[in-house]
Amino acid sequence: MLLEGKRILVTGVLNDSSIAFSVARRAQEEGAEVVLTSFGRVMSLTQRAVKRLPEPAEIVELDVSDPAHLEALAGNVGGKVDGVLHAIGFAPESCLGDGFLSAPWDDVAIAMQVSAYSLKALAVAALPLMAEGGSIVGLDFDNTQAWPVYAWMGVAKSAFESTARYLARELGPQGIRVNLVCAGPLRTVAARSIPGFDQFEEVWNSRAPLGWDIRDNEPAANACVALLSDLFPATTGEMLHVDGGFHAVGA
Repeated sequence: MLLEGKRILVTGVLNDSSIAFSVARRAQEEGAEVVLTSFGRVMSLTQRAVKRLPEPAEIVELDVSDPAHLEALAGNVGGKVDGVLHAIGFAPESCLGDGFLSAPWDDVAIAMQVSAYSLKALAVAALPLMAEGGSIVGLDFDNTQAWPVYAWMGVAKSAFESTARYLARELGPQGIRVNLVCAGPLRTVAARSIPGFDQFEEVWNSRAPLGWDIRDNEPAANACVALLSDLFPATTGEMLHVDGGFHAVGA
């Protein structure tokens, strides 16, 4: 099994339609011990979702925008961690849809902190538990070009991608890899919160050479599990596209 004997920290499980849930399930199926994070009002959702996993999983409290939570993470998780999945993103309503020109800085700052800076914050918080050979994987939506309705979340994703590259540079000497999985649009809770996200759904399947199923999280989850495993020991700073090939073709 790919993750036999490994311990994986998974953020972002809201329900069983979350990509993070599929990663947690596949990680358990591949032999890993999985620890989840959640906080506040969504904790009850995570607790409900964990009951649908093949094996029990501990849940620790973590709000990535709370320095006290980040400082306490290593102690709360304990032991060792071989891999971390960053599946966190949020932007206030004003930052999405048609709000690019009107969103106030205070809202943009929240989007940037939660959706981009948190990758660095989570990595640093988990670092005391990680040793050489560790892997940090982030869930991404490729923002090398501008998208409709994504607005400031798209800018945050660009910052997220750059953060991953700098983390790869900083953590490489310690033997820790940092990579992103750029999934195509999937029908998750996060996607449903973006007004007009159906515009992505309509065009993706017609352009992706391999086609695309917006209800199937498995391809993205499998890619995350592979990057969390030892199969890619010399790969870091990479953006792995799991999008049916959409990124590679023009109109």
